[in-house]
Amino acid sequence: MRRKQFFSLILGAGFALVAAVASAETLTVSAAASLTNAFKEIGKGFEAANPGNTVEFNFAASGALLQQIAQGAPVDVFASADQETMDKAAGGDNIKKETRVNFAGNGLVVIVPKDSTLKIADLKVLTGADIKRVAIGNPSTTPNGRYARAAMQAAGVWEAVEPKLVLAENVRQSLSYVGRGEVEVGFVFTTDAKQDEDKVNVALVVPTVARDEQSGQWNPSPIVYPIAEVATSKSKLSAAFIAYVRSPDGQKVLERYGFLPIQ
Repeated sequence: MRRKQFFSLILGAGFALVAAVASAETLTVSAAASLTNAFKEIGKGFEAANPGNTVEFNFAASGALLQQIAQGAPVDVFASADQETMDKAAGGDNIKKETRVNFAGNGLVVIVPKDSTLKIADLKVLTGADIKRVAIGNPSTTPNGRYARAAMQAAGVWEAVEPKLVLAENVRQSLSYVGRGEVEVGFVFTTDAKQDEDKVNVALVVPTVARDEQSGQWNPSPIVYPIAEVATSKSKLSAAFIAYVRSPDGQKVLERYGFLPIQ
């Protein structure tokens, strides 16, 4: 009898292990490059709260990530650095629209190499002869580039600065250009500058703006990050991950990396 009970226990444990392995999931999250450090930490916290499951990240410019999703990349959750890219995702039926929520805010800054002596009081300084290279994300694919372009257009300096631009694939590349001294200045998010404080200095905080289509006026437009489930995702973890990002634990991580709390 004892022998039968022993083998029953072993058999039961084996079935439990198989069930656990079968239920384990890998969640794929495509997120804006500026979220790299914060989301890696959030991913670890989410895995700890959901034992046996794994989060895999794909970090790049928001526009590039959307292109991948539209082309059928197997992604479960998409986090963008701007509303425009997520609007395109919704318009192309690439996300489950009812799952879309905002989860963080950010700011735009002009940075210089740590040893730079440049003084930048406003964006008009960028037109000066002593500034020959300005790094920004490519406006056609990166929110960082679009925010920077809009700010320079509103300030009336875009045409003068455009020939000096060094276009980066994403905001982290712009940060690297400045940190290595390959350009005199660059536009990055506040959170990115915070990650490389030993290599760059913030020279100017740049108000972000958007043009009103009817009046043509430039109005304040804060940087707000949205997140949503991808339309093709069948993962049971997608909603749970989004909820975790917006939870007090997730928000504490984002705040530690310099992101602004959701309103």
